[in-house]
Amino acid sequence: MLGEINNIETSHLNNGELWQTALGELELTLSKANFTTWFKNTSISSLEGNRVIIGVPNNFTKTWLERKYNDEIKKTLQKLTQKSLVEIIYKVEPRYTSNINVVISKEPASSFATNLETPQKKERLNKFGLNPKYIFDNYIVGKGNELAHAACQAVAARPGKAYNPLFLYGGVGLGKTHLLHAVGHELLKKNAETNILYVTCEKFVNDYTNAIRFKKMKEFKDKYRNVDLLLVDDIQILTGKEGTQEEFFHTYNELHQSNRQIIVTCDKAPKEIPGLEERLRSRLEWGMVADISSPDLETRIAILESKCQEKKYNLDKRILQYIAINIQSNIRELEGVLTKIIAYHQLRNDVPSFEIIKNIVSGFAPTRTRKNINSKHLIEAICDFYNLELEDIMGKTREKRISEPRQILMYLMREEIKNSFPSIGKELGGRDHTTVMHACTKIKREIENNIQMKQDMETIKQNVYNLMASG
Repeated sequence: MLGEINNIETSHLNNGELWQTALGELELTLSKANFTTWFKNTSISSLEGNRVIIGVPNNFTKTWLERKYNDEIKKTLQKLTQKSLVEIIYKVEPRYTSNINVVISKEPASSFATNLETPQKKERLNKFGLNPKYIFDNYIVGKGNELAHAACQAVAARPGKAYNPLFLYGGVGLGKTHLLHAVGHELLKKNAETNILYVTCEKFVNDYTNAIRFKKMKEFKDKYRNVDLLLVDDIQILTGKEGTQEEFFHTYNELHQSNRQIIVTCDKAPKEIPGLEERLRSRLEWGMVADISSPDLETRIAILESKCQEKKYNLDKRILQYIAINIQSNIRELEGVLTKIIAYHQLRNDVPSFEIIKNIVSGFAPTRTRKNINSKHLIEAICDFYNLELEDIMGKTREKRISEPRQILMYLMREEIKNSFPSIGKELGGRDHTTVMHACTKIKREIENNIQMKQDMETIKQNVYNLMASG
């Protein structure tokens, strides 16, 4: 698509129009989550000769654009301007900055929630075991789940023909159950008479046990074999249960032979499930096996934004970024943090401060990743934040624009990774330990008395975790 830009007349465009044109092209090459997260509230502040200054809302966005998207931005602008751009500078613009805050949004609830609140629909969804909140429209797609999402959409379009069975696997809280329900909802939208059954594997096991105990095998088979779509969550529960595996095997065959769709989830791939009969393992691998991995940083931020919209609650973007950096394991924990923040607000009738939010986050990530931080991470974050080179940090100059970041680095090496004063001095160009002690004392005092310094320090720490999260 970028090749078509040459046909666009751009010489008459002002900076604002030029940037909007560039954003239109960039949007075609990026996921919706990434585009919204990183390019909102950006602009061209200045374009002089071969030098472009792009205004961004905060240092976090500045660092991310420099590291991840600079080449794409440069390529797009060069095509548009027909200039060989030498330098792109990202600058935090004051007009975009604001104090971190928490407010209740006045936006109406999203349509997907309100459209499903009729008693008739509730009754039908309860019958099928479907959760009205789990639909494709509010499922955030990222690198870790795009294959599974695409496979589920294909199944919803051609049930029994696309991938049958469809086997989804991944860790706890990564959205497997959401996709199961989303397929069910999609089929019901197309045909309200579709017979769907969602169950946990534990429910299947209990139903089978009770059917044997109370001699109701006919009812059991009617329930599980007379459906158009069978959705089974956590199939690993069948491990070691030979009788139940036998029954599931026959249920599977009955549905598969009549081209009715089966989707199951698990915490591991079929070949890794212990105590599973080989013939059943083979059947589960017949169709598509798709894994779901932990969401990357951009996806986690997009998930938080979606959950805020769903809950009609608005959080400052910097808070969402802070949560996403510190909660990396699964979606369930991200939602848990939001729920606790909202509960704090509602129960105390008081907006939680950033310090309170940090305490809430630490409760979900008690070990954080501090133990994995090393000097390299801190040096890179300082250089990125202050636009310095490694030689500047290691050098002897006392110019404030370099000496102060160097002192902040010393402070962080002491506070974040507990290095000794002598080892810090040795690593940063062979400085005396008393120099390091003086720097740490000075920066600690600055943080206590200077709000801007405190905010900068928090941003730098966020950038450190960002660097680690992005690998």
